[in-house]
Amino acid sequence: MMMRRAAVLGFPVTHSLSPVLHRTAYEALGLTGWRYDAIECAEDGLAPFVAGLGPEWAGLSLTMPLKRVVFPLLDTVSGLAVQVGAANTVIFRDGARHGENTDVHGIVRALAEAGVSRPRSATILGGGATAASALGALRELGLDEAVLVVRDPARAGETLAVADRLGLSVRTQTFDKFDAEVDLLISTLPSGAADAFAGVATRAGAVFDVVYSPWPTMLVSGARKVIGGFSMLLHQAARQVELMTGSTIAPVEEMRRAGEAELIRRGE
Repeated sequence: MMMRRAAVLGFPVTHSLSPVLHRTAYEALGLTGWRYDAIECAEDGLAPFVAGLGPEWAGLSLTMPLKRVVFPLLDTVSGLAVQVGAANTVIFRDGARHGENTDVHGIVRALAEAGVSRPRSATILGGGATAASALGALRELGLDEAVLVVRDPARAGETLAVADRLGLSVRTQTFDKFDAEVDLLISTLPSGAADAFAGVATRAGAVFDVVYSPWPTMLVSGARKVIGGFSMLLHQAARQVELMTGSTIAPVEEMRRAGEAELIRRGE
């Protein structure tokens, strides 16, 4: 039987928890012929890497900065990935490359676990690919408007275009003037970048920080309800496992325990 392969690609990617999650899923599902790796890959290396893959490859997980630059390399793309302009998953099937977005699923499931299923208002910090997926998640939760907080609104055109495709009305604010008195505050900023807003974040009903290491972040230190990035990572990875392997249900709880144990081992 041919070994099946998958991997997470990004730059940098050595910190990724994805190998632990996916390998745990393979073991729990009895997929002994499957292998999952972490591979450093910058934007200019993605096309030659994909072109050189053999028939043993089942899929790729993509981190930044690859979620948007992968589109020209795909044969088909899911409607959701097109709408949010980000594909964090590539599935190789029947000789074709198919792009999916599992980040939206991960955000929705993470919020649901914390009891946040119908926020009346939401603010997103950041304007990148993860912010675009957060807009997709807000739409799935029933919102038709949101606030996007960015350094320079003039450079948020790509994410505002996502909002238009999703049918969301989005108002932009700058970091020095935003108001966090909302049901849900979502930070898609890199680790440490949201620390200065910890005081403002206490006014939000719930704070979701996509960072999972180090945890807890300063942003959530005084929040009334906290959702961490590990839950999002877990659920988006579980959906990737299902798409790549064809399994009906991923072993989420086994993956959760393995991921939490690895974070403890790393001291994070």
